[in-house]
Amino acid sequence: MSEAQELDKLRRQIDSLDKQIQELINQRAQCAQDVAEVKQKYASPGEKVVFYRPEREAQVLRKVMDRNRGPLGDESMARLFREIMSQCLALEEPLQVAYLGPEGTFTQQAAVKHFGHAVNCEGQVSIADVFREVASGAANYGVVPVENSTEGVVTHTLDSFYDSNLHICGEVTLRIHHHLLVKSEDQQITRVYSHAQSLGQCRRWLDQNFPASVERIAVNSNAEAARRAAAEEGAAAIAGEAAAELYELVTLHANIEDRPDNTTRFLIIGRQETGPSGDDKTSIMVSSRNQPGALYQVLAPFHEADVSLTRIETRPDPSGTWNYLFFIDFEGHCDDEVISPLLQRLRDVATDYKWLGSYPKAVL
Repeated sequence: MSEAQELDKLRRQIDSLDKQIQELINQRAQCAQDVAEVKQKYASPGEKVVFYRPEREAQVLRKVMDRNRGPLGDESMARLFREIMSQCLALEEPLQVAYLGPEGTFTQQAAVKHFGHAVNCEGQVSIADVFREVASGAANYGVVPVENSTEGVVTHTLDSFYDSNLHICGEVTLRIHHHLLVKSEDQQITRVYSHAQSLGQCRRWLDQNFPASVERIAVNSNAEAARRAAAEEGAAAIAGEAAAELYELVTLHANIEDRPDNTTRFLIIGRQETGPSGDDKTSIMVSSRNQPGALYQVLAPFHEADVSLTRIETRPDPSGTWNYLFFIDFEGHCDDEVISPLLQRLRDVATDYKWLGSYPKAVL
């Protein structure tokens, strides 16, 4: 058999598989529409039907990765299924997602990574605006950054939970690559724009490669930094690939983050609670008076229940001077047999207690 004959045989096989895949995807889409009809059929009068179930999507994606045998990698296969699920969900209900904008930010990338491309994403000026859009019902969900592996916690996000009744419905992690972007490679750089977090994540590289006379200017977002770099002579921006493409900038230096594992974690916020997925986290906010043993009283129940903490942060309590709020993430769901009594004990020992949400751990 000649090369041309072998290639023709393989191409006919690919065409046949493509046809089968297309038919199966449409069958799946029809099932999604049938699910929507069943939900609406059995909904109570005036009940708001919930089509997007974060716990169900997490379970599906985990199964996809568990049964994958290659040659595509687990995450690549899961991303393909994420897009299929996104398109199918759009047939049931097109989701409105608010994110910390503007267009071209890492938060927008996180929103697309979590929900797929078949959602309507709307950038917001601030984290408070994202919370407001979701609370008002203008958006079904919001995406906000909460912590970075280099620079730590995003305090604006934590503080927004104090007066909010929204719940955490999910999380997504994004590997962050920062690039130095310019209009042209031969320009003289006199100032560098970026978000304060990004400037911090690239501090060592900037110290080594630019003299002190090059000004570092913090702006609201990396996308805003890219916009200014595109409009101003002598300006550069630290931002990602999406911002570079959006504002037609040149990458002068790639991957300038100080730590190669630089990762940001984002939270998905919404109005409804999320059921158990089998591999979950819970987030709470507790407060305690400034007295000896206060932190021990908060942490002891976790040790006694053998529950693993994944994060703890302290913030000033707006209700009183020298009182503090503890933001705690730990493994498990509030409906789990071990977690439910643990939360009850925390309610008893804490001055104030607020459950922020139980949600699936990040799958991708």
